[in-house]
Amino acid sequence: MRLRFVVLKYAFFGIVATAANLFMQRGVFLFKPDGNAFYLAISAGAGVGLVVKYTLDKRWIFKDHASGVGSHTRKFTRYVLMGLFTTLIFWGFETGFWLLWRTEPMREAGAIIGLSIGYVIKYQLDRRFVFTDKILHEESSA
Repeated sequence: MRLRFVVLKYAFFGIVATAANLFMQRGVFLFKPDGNAFYLAISAGAGVGLVVKYTLDKRWIFKDHASGVGSHTRKFTRYVLMGLFTTLIFWGFETGFWLLWRTEPMREAGAIIGLSIGYVIKYQLDRRFVFTDKILHEESSA
């Protein structure tokens, strides 16, 4: 039962972060509607989604209560590094859908597919390389 609950929370937080990402992208397109805004929009969206997802994962998925600038800096840096690979998957799908169909709904569909695949991989990377405190693994195994 514990694993199912973690999976559901992780999926829900992925949806929240995806919504924040796409909301930010739409905001960029609203204020800069020309064709050159695409890369700015996906970068800004990824940044917002990253911070939202890290905050939720740290507290609610991995039950990491560590505090202090040093701890946060180390973990966030590793979190970002693990996310680089999965962000490439996300951007690849989003960009591919945009290049194929050149419509907002298909761009967002590509983003959702890419983010979904990326989040599945990211959970495994984060558990293995980011949130590595012994107590975190003991609690998540229970």
